[in-house]
Amino acid sequence: MRSKIEANEYKDYILGFIFYKYLSDKLVAFARREGLADGDLPDLTEDDKETVEHFKTNLGYFIAYPHLFSTWIAPESDFDVAHVRDALSAFNRLISPNHKRLFEGIFKTLETGLSKLGDTAARQTNAIRDLLHLIKDIPMDGRQGYDVLGFIYEYLIGMFAANAGKKAGEFYTPHEVSVLMSEIIAHHLRNRETIQIYDSTSGSGSLLLNIGRSIAKHMANQDNIKYFAQELKEPTYNLTRMNLVMRGILPTNIVTRNADTLEDDWPWFDDQDPVNTYTPLYLDAVVSNPPYSQQWEPRHKENDARFSRFGLAPKSKADFAFLLHDLYHLKPHGIMAIVLPHGVLFRGGEEGEIRKNLIENDHLETIIGLPPNIFFGTGIPTIILVLRQRRTASDVLIVDASKGFAKEGKNNKLRASDIKKITDTVIARDTVPGFSRLVPKTELQENDYNLNIPRYVDSSEPAETWDLYASMFGGIPVSELEPLADFWSAFPSLRSALFAENGSPYLGQKVDDLALTIAEHPEVVKFRRQFGDVVSALEPWFIRQLLDNMLNIHIPQHEAFISRELFARLAHVPLIDKYQAYQVLDDHWQPTATDLEIIQTEGFAACRVVEPNLVEKLSKGEKVEIQDGWKGRILPFDLVQQFHHQAELAELRNKETRLSEVTASLEEALENLSEEEKESATSDALLNEDGDRFEAPAVAKAAKSLQAAAKKSKQVEPESYAAKVMQIAAWLSEEKDLRTAIRKETVALHLKTKATIESLKDEQVNELLRAKWISPLLRSLFELASQRIDDFTRKVENLAEKYRLTYAANAREIQQTESTLATMIDDLDANEFDLKGLAELKTLLAGN
Repeated sequence: MRSKIEANEYKDYILGFIFYKYLSDKLVAFARREGLADGDLPDLTEDDKETVEHFKTNLGYFIAYPHLFSTWIAPESDFDVAHVRDALSAFNRLISPNHKRLFEGIFKTLETGLSKLGDTAARQTNAIRDLLHLIKDIPMDGRQGYDVLGFIYEYLIGMFAANAGKKAGEFYTPHEVSVLMSEIIAHHLRNRETIQIYDSTSGSGSLLLNIGRSIAKHMANQDNIKYFAQELKEPTYNLTRMNLVMRGILPTNIVTRNADTLEDDWPWFDDQDPVNTYTPLYLDAVVSNPPYSQQWEPRHKENDARFSRFGLAPKSKADFAFLLHDLYHLKPHGIMAIVLPHGVLFRGGEEGEIRKNLIENDHLETIIGLPPNIFFGTGIPTIILVLRQRRTASDVLIVDASKGFAKEGKNNKLRASDIKKITDTVIARDTVPGFSRLVPKTELQENDYNLNIPRYVDSSEPAETWDLYASMFGGIPVSELEPLADFWSAFPSLRSALFAENGSPYLGQKVDDLALTIAEHPEVVKFRRQFGDVVSALEPWFIRQLLDNMLNIHIPQHEAFISRELFARLAHVPLIDKYQAYQVLDDHWQPTATDLEIIQTEGFAACRVVEPNLVEKLSKGEKVEIQDGWKGRILPFDLVQQFHHQAELAELRNKETRLSEVTASLEEALENLSEEEKESATSDALLNEDGDRFEAPAVAKAAKSLQAAAKKSKQVEPESYAAKVMQIAAWLSEEKDLRTAIRKETVALHLKTKATIESLKDEQVNELLRAKWISPLLRSLFELASQRIDDFTRKVENLAEKYRLTYAANAREIQQTESTLATMIDDLDANEFDLKGLAELKTLLAGN
């Protein structure tokens, strides 16, 4: 596509074809469920009116066989761009009347842009064909733990940010921010039987999807969630519809509008049936990530019910207009969350008045300050505001989450542990020093409704200080040990083992090796042992939860269930940060959850399935898929080999080790050849053209000749050229034999492993699943104790080093060095002018 269209247009084609593939695959799957074999699919044509109506009634659309995605990419296909135009035209014509609102015009952006892909039909055809083969393996089953279209768009933004990045924030809310908002809202709505949710600036629809997924964890029937979405830009509005449909949401649960949120509020009736659908739109939850500080038109909106109670946002900044729109559409016990720029917390004028009215009417519940650079294309600081239509409390929870993130390229990303910590704090409405604070309304009033986060929560790291006395005379200030109070509390006698009291506010260092003393201290050893016992005790619990119950686990809820047990067991363990433990759990849970989904979908027998390992290779200038061995559906070959083929694996590893040694010896031998020997080797054609590698056949031939000569003379000098060539020949021969043996044994072990997996007994499968799912998790948890002790040790050592060399000692050493240098100057001999220069230097060194 490069050079044909702008990078920011790639998404319109890529995502459009992905969605068409989804609809096509869904229709084929439905046909198979209806009893059609693959050989019957060519009979799916518009001429069969009864079949067309049957498919339209059940799916909302019909796609004839010539227009199926699978037909386009079939090896025998004579694909042409005209096929796409015909297919998209037919799709619009064959939408069920009941699904018009959902599907009509959904491919408009793709349909009108095909001509941009080349100046001739042949070039357009080639571009589209390549694209179809590129996306053919993208998963369409809706089981992924992420928004597929949003995820792909995020990738495109990362790759082509020069043209698209600036607008990305209007389109896509990063997955982690969506999850954070979703978890907060899902907790509030967790006990409701039916729920309606609304995104007033829906973009890709990722926010709605994540909220729906989070709420579904607490509901018996996820079909009781209804989705409302509004989006101004038509291409993005189409993407919202695509995304919601691809998630398998019932068409009757999807209500979308392509309209200006602020200028054209959601009507109280359906445009197609205004008389019978006159109903105000009030919802259980509203979310949005509107464009930041954009201009809008506040004129003639004084009496608009959305704004009349609180005031009109300024023309240059519509942030509060979007917020008030969302708040207006909340049910009395509803909840909303909105992403806005940090400036809405403290800007004055009309915004200050709106802020005051929101606080005085107790609508504002929580403020969450996010890390910088978390959105694509903008480094502007952002916040999440959580509001309620009706509250009994008047305080506001302020959370400064700006310091918790992982760096990924140019952007920052919330980790699972960051999301968990923020969510737990918001739900519990906790005050956590340096992180959050529950602020009473009276304090907000005293601060003139200025909500700037640093006024209420100080998350800054304390600046490093230097103790004047310790800098001059040495010793470690007791005050600088106080930040390590948690460790001194956990290890009561450790401080006295490291430092000596002298009756002053300064301590002397008792031992030379602080790290060794800490590591071997009985209280530290006991802490490691006790933490190890807590972790070890988790193993039988994990076996019961994951292995014994794998077919019945409710996967979306299970990570939260495990985290509650983990937190409970760590509650009485000092020093271990439960959110670090949660991050470890989350890192290991994701691949485990994928395995569990496969097992629950395909049955326990999936653990014994071995499938072709397909890789892409170039053949005649085109990428083709070929098989490169086998892979386990669930169980990795290397894991199975560790348990069931240790002897063969050890033998193979020994040969690989020996091969590395021989290769290293050959490299060393080449480096150690003298220039004369290299010339001889070159003239004898023992080296390649570049002179950086031996030519095995030539070396073997030369060695044979040299050995024959050595037999006649009956002696070979150990360091002679002949001896070296014969040794190199032996190594080259061994290297060749090792490579052949390794290749054969690797293939044999690979096939033997395949047979082993296919014949595993149930108890053997469980043993391997324990090794894959549970053992690595427990090992990572074990390491948390060492990480904490190592961090503590480093801080203690840095503190001791900080005051080890006093200023006075340093000054004396400088003075002594200057005096020695001055004495040495007297011994120097030089010309007249240099001697004058040296005399002046000596005067300066003497301090004159």
